[in-house]
Amino acid sequence: MRVAVLQMTSGTAPGPNLDQFERLAVEAAGQGASYLLSPEVSVVFAENRDGLGAVAGPWDGNPAIARVAGIARRLGVSLHLGSLAVALPDGRFANRSVLFRPDGTIAASYDKIHLFDATLPGLRQYRESETYAGGDRAVVTDAPGFRLGMTICYDVRFPALHRALAEAGAEVLSVPAAFTVPTGQAHWEVLLRARAIETGCFVVAAAQAGRHENGRATWGHSMIIDPWGRILAELGGEGPGVALADLDLQAVAEARGKVPALDNARPFSLSQGVAGVVPNPREEVTA
Repeated sequence: MRVAVLQMTSGTAPGPNLDQFERLAVEAAGQGASYLLSPEVSVVFAENRDGLGAVAGPWDGNPAIARVAGIARRLGVSLHLGSLAVALPDGRFANRSVLFRPDGTIAASYDKIHLFDATLPGLRQYRESETYAGGDRAVVTDAPGFRLGMTICYDVRFPALHRALAEAGAEVLSVPAAFTVPTGQAHWEVLLRARAIETGCFVVAAAQAGRHENGRATWGHSMIIDPWGRILAELGGEGPGVALADLDLQAVAEARGKVPALDNARPFSLSQGVAGVVPNPREEVTA
């Protein structure tokens, strides 16, 4: 089956972003893609409550959801909105990924679990937890032709989540993202390929790219990776675009057969030495 990543440079207003999303979706569907993934914060790229509060609505009756559903229905594809901000009753937002079936109905949704609270050298602090509420539920769902494990951006740094998705039957992992340039340059490709290799899954990663209206710059380099860690398709980091690849799910079984890491995993306990004491190799101190 043919899948596509839609790389975007989203701004702070939903209308132009959804126009850009639709143009890219039409292009990808026209090239035969049956599953299309857009980046994190595709609908609105605003990073604080004030910016989001002016444009992001609740889940019920959400106009962005209705428009994407219509695009999926018109194109007859499985359309995966990487994420949008959904207003919550406590004044914060859910960073929610939504998968639409070809008939426009919603197959599944996932709220980003891991929130990016970090300080990068030379850049301002990032505190997603001040704006977003983290999810607490991992999601594996049926997409046309494969089982899909859903993640968002910073989740890629947490291998346990991806292992749980693979153990639950995921064959493809979605990674919509808006990586900063410093972290993207250093870690993006390495993390994506590692998640593919250790789970034996395809990884489909759609990213924000370029300079945005809110002053942020994102890394881009959307890519599709096979279960052996090979990059099947990749875009640059300058701006919007589409990349496609044909997935043969037999590659999942082949990779897991060659290196059965999921089957070989064993439970273990953790032991550590006591400070100031030379460890006795014949004794353990349980942590």
